[in-house]
Amino acid sequence: MGRQQTKQEFLLCMRKVPLGWVDRHLQKINAVCLEGKRRSAHLSMMWELGAYKHWKFDETMKSWARVVLDEKKRALHELGWKNHQKNINRTIQFWTRTVQIYASYKTLQLRVKFVKHEAEQERMWEDQHEWAADRLYSLCTELGGFFLKSAQLLAKPDLSPMPWVRKLVVLCDGAPETPYKMVQKVIEQEFGKPMDSIFERFDCKPLGSASVAQVHRARVRGATKDVAVKVQHPGAHELMMTDIRNQKMFAAFLQRFDVQFDILSILDELEHQVELEFDFVKEAVSMDQISKSLQSANQGKSPIAVPRSIPGLVTKKVLVMDFIEGVPILKLGDEMAKRGIDPNGAMAKIAKRNILRDLSSAYGQMILRDGFFQADPHPGNVHIMKDGRVALLDYGQVKELSEDLRLGFARLVVALASNNVSEIVSCFENLGIETVQMGGNDSDSFRTLAVTMFDTKLPPGVAVANPFGEDTVLNDVSVKNFPKDLFFILRTIHILRGLSVGMDCPYSSSEQWKPLAQAILAEDRNLTLNPIPDIPVKVEAKVKELVWERRQRRRRRGHLPPTS
Repeated sequence: MGRQQTKQEFLLCMRKVPLGWVDRHLQKINAVCLEGKRRSAHLSMMWELGAYKHWKFDETMKSWARVVLDEKKRALHELGWKNHQKNINRTIQFWTRTVQIYASYKTLQLRVKFVKHEAEQERMWEDQHEWAADRLYSLCTELGGFFLKSAQLLAKPDLSPMPWVRKLVVLCDGAPETPYKMVQKVIEQEFGKPMDSIFERFDCKPLGSASVAQVHRARVRGATKDVAVKVQHPGAHELMMTDIRNQKMFAAFLQRFDVQFDILSILDELEHQVELEFDFVKEAVSMDQISKSLQSANQGKSPIAVPRSIPGLVTKKVLVMDFIEGVPILKLGDEMAKRGIDPNGAMAKIAKRNILRDLSSAYGQMILRDGFFQADPHPGNVHIMKDGRVALLDYGQVKELSEDLRLGFARLVVALASNNVSEIVSCFENLGIETVQMGGNDSDSFRTLAVTMFDTKLPPGVAVANPFGEDTVLNDVSVKNFPKDLFFILRTIHILRGLSVGMDCPYSSSEQWKPLAQAILAEDRNLTLNPIPDIPVKVEAKVKELVWERRQRRRRRGHLPPTS
């Protein structure tokens, strides 16, 4: 009886031992048993794991250990099957809901053709958009993962119907939260010590939750200022990879039958970048690099505020950084109303223009001068500080451009701002954007396509840049091949445009960035592309100011030694 009870107690202890430990040490335990020796190192390790206390290694205990090993392997197999089954269910959910929404729009396209009154057609479309918005919202909130990023892309007033925007825009920073106990477990596992020994205060309620991680406010022990703690959602990586695969299949279908645009290349690039988002060490390096570059280039007066990481408190799944207190740009109108400012008045209009000017100026410098930029300026990542400065958060998605791509895009910016269609065509060819004329050689259609893709100000007569609409410019000029390295420039410009439309402050990024682009092109006299004609003389004076920036950029990429 005593021996049987001892066996049961030992099995209960061994169930707590990780599978990897048992597997690694089973052969060593066997050698100890055969030789009849006691190994103090193994005894102390077993003691620390709580699995051994005054036990003797004999043949019976070896057999018990093997039983536990088999049980753990079986448990892991069952867990793997459950995860596989979860992914299958997720895939079924995606296709069932997506096909339903898609089919409803295709059906309505046929129905409205039989309705004569335009007002009735608009009412039918509005009802359809409301119905679809509810289902898209349910899809994104219930499945989470990559669908939250898709919601960020769709929640733009210049791209999607307003019912979609109103429903989906709240998901920019309102993803499902990970429970506090799980957050605490992740932090303690990453740092290898109790949470109380790191933070003297930690807010259980997150400030915001996105698709990859959520952020908490805290204070490090011995510090005088609060910090922001970004903690990765457990299991988020596998879910997002499953979602991307499903969306790529649906994109292939749309590209084949509906949308004359190379969507698959875009999703391939997005898939690559999402993989990088799960490494917070790389994110900390990118964030610090961009902060330092903007400060240096603007003599310590960066147009935007960028947080810095806290040394020694960064791991792959946890990132501790400066806490920047501000109001999300989506709540700017409410904040103005609280302070007695009319959100639609003249003062508010000036404030909004200044916000867009500073944010766009920072992106012009990051893209054109440095070739290294934060590639996710959706509304949840843009905050307005008390002093009116713009703060840009979340550097999980960054993009580094090659020299040819950076200079080629600078050339395109000048061509767009100068309204030079032949130069735009040449820039498209050099950048690798392959287009096909669908309805004759219409230069106006080509310019409309270029401005729609790469400028924040829509062409005259275009209110919504909807690639799914019947009057889309893609019906005249289709994009058969779109270089994936250009996607995040395209996405950034479209998000900036969405902000400008939402704030009712239209502006042209190409016109704003033109002087900087001209100076950069003038700096690089050995550019292999065709030179831009008629560079103003005043731009030449800026070339010397850019020399040190070019050296810094080359040094960062390893082309120059640190002291050169």
